[in-house]
Amino acid sequence: MALLFYLLFWVSFSALIFIIHRTSRYGRLRLPPGNLGLPFLGETLQLISAYKTENPEPFIDERVSRFGSLFTTHVFGEPTVFSVDPETNRFILQNEGKLFESSYPSSISNLLGKHSLLLMKGSLHKKMHSLTMSFANSSIIRDHLLVDIDRLVRLNLDSWTDRVFLMEEAKKITFELTMKQLMSFDPGEWTEGLRKEYLLVIEGFFTVPLPIFSTTYRRAIKARTKVAEALSLIVRQRRRESEAGERKNDMLEALLSADDGGFSDEEIVDFLVALLVAGYETTSTIMTLAVKFLTETPLALAQLKEEHEGIRAKKSEGEALKWSDYKSMPFTQCVVNETLRVANIISGVFRRAMTDINIKVSCQCNSGYTIPKGWKVFASFRAVHLDHDHFKDARTFNPWRWQSNSGATSPANVFTPFGGGPRLCPGYELARVELSVFLHHLVTSFSWTPAEEDKLVFFPTTRTRKRYPINVHRRNHVKS
Repeated sequence: MALLFYLLFWVSFSALIFIIHRTSRYGRLRLPPGNLGLPFLGETLQLISAYKTENPEPFIDERVSRFGSLFTTHVFGEPTVFSVDPETNRFILQNEGKLFESSYPSSISNLLGKHSLLLMKGSLHKKMHSLTMSFANSSIIRDHLLVDIDRLVRLNLDSWTDRVFLMEEAKKITFELTMKQLMSFDPGEWTEGLRKEYLLVIEGFFTVPLPIFSTTYRRAIKARTKVAEALSLIVRQRRRESEAGERKNDMLEALLSADDGGFSDEEIVDFLVALLVAGYETTSTIMTLAVKFLTETPLALAQLKEEHEGIRAKKSEGEALKWSDYKSMPFTQCVVNETLRVANIISGVFRRAMTDINIKVSCQCNSGYTIPKGWKVFASFRAVHLDHDHFKDARTFNPWRWQSNSGATSPANVFTPFGGGPRLCPGYELARVELSVFLHHLVTSFSWTPAEEDKLVFFPTTRTRKRYPINVHRRNHVKS
């Protein structure tokens, strides 16, 4: 009994100190309105509960209706300002490295490695971001990558049985594509073994970063070690080959032969780990959800099939897609845009304020609000993309809204599926090409029906609960 009283006393005392400390400094600042919730926990449980459902919008909607488009909360152990205002989001993205810096949970930081592109800052980030962009721009995709994308997509689709879990198949495709582009590896037992370790790494991203308390995180750390060891062997081998004059045209070669003498093995491994995650997880989810949304919108699927059958009819049997084919897929690009808008694979980005920052938001406070130094901010892309003020019937999948004659407008700061500013996703064009090629071969080679009802969830990542099982039927063509 005495022990229980002692524990209750210290919990109450700690909570009191927390509240006093929290209000003493911030009371002098004009903070965005909101609710910091319970001591320590804040509103984390409410946020997680909302995003574990297929409709997480009420968490933000309710707070926007009470406090406006810039509000204060407390999640994942830190006071955080949420922005659902496009202009404020643009301000946050454009001032990366000046007023804000990248900030992610330690579970993600530890698993990606300190040299990952996601965590780099300053001139090093600028240099590596530029290097990555140079290997994923339109000319590189057109002249070098498209042939491999087409070949690997067809190779995977040819292996399908009558029933597949589309999410799993999409992950195989995107992992193999990323391995080819980064390190010139074709599919095999080694790449499949590495992919399975990656699954364990990703599972640890949103867990308590303490191995003693979380078996998931402990497994993720072990898997990350195995991945790093496997990649280190490849890096050392390729370094020897490069020094002997044997060079390949891929990202790893660019890292090994950078102008300033290249990078250390540890830096390259961390960089590759992060790029594999980025190219693998997000694009595969987009592929899956594009198919799900199209299946639920038969008119869009019919128009997409018509566009791709027209392209296929002009080609000989087995002929690969060319860049001119990709550029003649206008409705496909509407589908890609709408999938990105509705799915919101990246729902937003976290940043940390590097100094006290004054922000003005229209229709809220004329004198503006102050985001205190050290506080986190969350620029919500999802809330903007699903706002009826920016998109008519915003929560309905409608690819026709992107047609040039639809009358819909989409300023750059309203549609931001790939972020923006200095940390704009360097693979944004590559992701669009991969999805377009995948949809082409899917709709010209198969018809399908959902094997069972499947719903979306958004925590810890956007996905379908059951990996979207479908029954597939191969289509017979005179030309394929």
